[in-house]
Formats: sequence, structure tokens, C-alpha cells
Amino acid sequence: MTTGNSSPPEPAPGSLRELLRVALPLVISSGSVTLMYVVDRIFLTWHSPEALAAAMPAAMVHWTLLSVPFGVAMYTNTFVSQYDGAHRPDRIAASLWQAIYLALAAGVLLAAVTPVAGTIFTWGGHDPTVQALEIRYLEVLCLGSLPFLLSGALSGFFTGQGRTTVVMWVNVTASLLNIGLDYVLIFGSGPIPGWGITGAAIATVSAQFTAVGLYAVVLFRPATVQKFGLLVNRSFDRELFGRFIKYGVPNGVMSLVDVAGFTVFLLLLGQLGSDELAATNLAFNINSMAFVPMLGVGTAVMTLVGRRVGEGRPRLAIRTTWTAFVLAAIYMLAFSALYLTVPDILLLPYAAMADAEDFARVQDMAVILLRYVAVYAFFDAIIIVFSSAIRGAGDTRFGLWLTLVAAWLVMVLPTWLLVRNGLLTLHTGWIACTGFIVLLALGFLWRFLDGKWQSMTVLEPHLLPTTETPVPEPASNPSPMT
Repeated sequence: MTTGNSSPPEPAPGSLRELLRVALPLVISSGSVTLMYVVDRIFLTWHSPEALAAAMPAAMVHWTLLSVPFGVAMYTNTFVSQYDGAHRPDRIAASLWQAIYLALAAGVLLAAVTPVAGTIFTWGGHDPTVQALEIRYLEVLCLGSLPFLLSGALSGFFTGQGRTTVVMWVNVTASLLNIGLDYVLIFGSGPIPGWGITGAAIATVSAQFTAVGLYAVVLFRPATVQKFGLLVNRSFDRELFGRFIKYGVPNGVMSLVDVAGFTVFLLLLGQLGSDELAATNLAFNINSMAFVPMLGVGTAVMTLVGRRVGEGRPRLAIRTTWTAFVLAAIYMLAFSALYLTVPDILLLPYAAMADAEDFARVQDMAVILLRYVAVYAFFDAIIIVFSSAIRGAGDTRFGLWLTLVAAWLVMVLPTWLLVRNGLLTLHTGWIACTGFIVLLALGFLWRFLDGKWQSMTVLEPHLLPTTETPVPEPASNPSPMT
């Protein structure tokens, strides 16, 4: 007999319920971030087409500069999840501190390069008005890099343990704050003047500082400090930091190669004109409503795969990964249908207060580009789920080399050759982009099926069991979706 105060039983390892318990808060969290960026782009569309055209290239350049340290900081998730599976709270705390030290050093360095960062846009050949806005937006983001990095490290502490509701509430709060500040700082309100694209950047950085503060409040509660020995285990650990670099840097460089590839692609495509660049930004921004929430599923897969590795049961992670893929594929295919059937409805919020004549030119091109997005959305699901699975085990080098080949040889190089020979159009550029995504998806799927990740770990070998616990099979329903 159970009492009314009894807690529900823990979900079975590898089950759909376990996946959903970890993933749903992360999907909501990622969705709130998506909403934040979508609203930001809508406000910038209302402000001016030039501000919209400038926002995404500038943001991509910032993420290019940020990607390596951010990729290492976010890899805290894998260390925490594997140490959680091995029942070593002291090593969880030590891992977090190594990530914090790295974030502090990288944040100061990125702030120091702010004066020269804007020179990147002189190479892009964009319209001078757009170029000036790109530089202003980038400078603010570079100065505010530190909270981005700290937020990534601190979120990994919670996601790695499956405490994803904390991350959800922090990101929802920060995103709502960002939206409110966006409107005030872009357009002005009362005594506050409108700062346009500069105000949008200030709002983003302010929201990240807020996220760091909220994480710190939860992290340094007495019970958490005592359980993990947060203050006792705060020293710099050279050996652990070395493993962070060994596994985290390839993860960060993979992000660098990916983001840098897209950044160069956007800079090249921007040479077609401001309208073409704005339409490209719109298509990517609309797809972020589908893509970014699925990153929450990817983080959940990485967490659960890492936990199984820490427990010495990597084969159990296979069931979780395939379950996640089915859910992600259904979700992305549903959005593909929307892109093909109702693209004009998806564009309505952007058109609401924009100049009708200016936006009409951009809208026609964006509708066409959403057809390309509809083609590759399914492959995005493959990339998110299977790349997260192998990285959760510690397989980061393969993703680096695959992304390098796919992004630069399949997307960037053909686009550059098209520009050089005067053959670049929206269609030829987007064909190259779609080819990159398809190749990346097939590569990660092959690596997962190959199975080498099952023998990998980021932990000290003596912490792992010598034999794997047999995978439990449900008695009444053998489906991996249970």
C-alpha cells in the first residue's frame, strides 16, 4: 500500500519516460531562447531592414570567436554526467571549477580583442550602412562574452545530473528579461533613448548576466555546497583540466569550424545584396523555432549517454538514442510541412510593423528559401541526436574532422568559387548549404552505427566497472519507446 506522500518510481534506464523527464525542460528552455531571438529579429525588422541584415552576420562572428571556449565550457555536461553515473560528487564539483576557470580566462581575452573584431566585416564587402551596424553589434557582444561562457559552464553542472528544470527556469527568466529590454532599448521608452541594434546587443548581454546570477543562487545553497564539496574541491586540478582540454577542445573546435563555416557562407552570400542577406537571415531565424528546441533533446541524449557510460552500461544508451531520434524526426518533419504549406503565415510577425515595400522584396525570397529548409530539416534531426550521443561518450574528434570537411569543402569552397566566377545566386548558395547538412547527418549516423563510441569515456579508467551490466528488457513491451 502506498501513501499519498510517496514519490513516483524512478523511470527505467533507457525508457521513454526517462528521456522525457530530462528532455522536456530542456526543450522548453531552448524554446524560450528561440523565442528570445525570434522576437529580437522581429523588433530589428521593425526598426530597419539594414538592422535585420546586420544582426545575424554579427552574431555569427561573435559565436565564431566564442565557440572554442564555449564548446569546452558546455562539455562540463559530459564530465558531470559520467561522474554522476560513477557516483563521484567530489569529481563533479572539481569538473565545474575547471570549466569556470576556463570561462573566466576566455571571457577576459575576448573582451580584450573587441577593438579589432569589427575589422572582419571589411572583408565581407557588405553595404557600408549594414557594415557599420554589424561592427556596433559585435563590439557589445564581445565585451559581454564572459557571462555567455559562465552560463554554459554552470548549466552543464545541472544538465549533467538531469536537473534540467533548474536550467529551464533560468533560461525562461533570462529570455523574458531579454525580450522586455529589447523593446525598450531598441525603440526607446520614456527617458530611455532608442539605441537600435546596439540596444539589442545590450539586452542580450544583460540577460546572460542575469542567468549567471540565478545559477549562482541555486548552486551555492548550503545543501548543494555540502553534498558536492563545492568549496573544498575548488582548486585548480591540472590533470582534470588536461582531460577537459583533451575532450572539450575538439568539441569546441567542431563548433568553431561549424559556426565559422556558416559565418563565411553568410558573408559571401551577403555580396548578393542586403535583401538577399535579410531573406537568408529570416529563413534561418524561422527555422530556429524548430531547430533550437531540438537542441534540448540533444543535450538530454548527451546527458543520458554520459550517465550510462559512467555506470559502465554504454549499450543501454542505444535505446535512448533511437527513441530520441524518432521524436526529433517527427517534430522536424512537421515543421517541414509548415514551411512548404504556410510560409507566408510564418512570416506575418516580421511583416507586422515593417515597411511594406521593403519587406515585400525580402518576403518573396524568404518563401523560396524555406523550401530548402524543409528539405534539410529531417537531416538536422539526425545531426542533433547522433552527434550528441557520440559526444556524450567522449567521441569528439570524429565530429571535428567531419564538420571540417563538410562545412568547408561542401559549403564554403563551392560558394567562394561561385562568387569568384560571378555565378553565385541564392539558389546555388543554398544548394551548397543543404549539401553540407545532408553530408554531416549521414556522417554522424554512420559513426553511431559503427559503435566505437561505446568503448570511450572521459573518466579515469579505475572508476568504471570492468563488465557491463546487462541491459534490462521490458517484460510486456520490447519496443525501445517504452
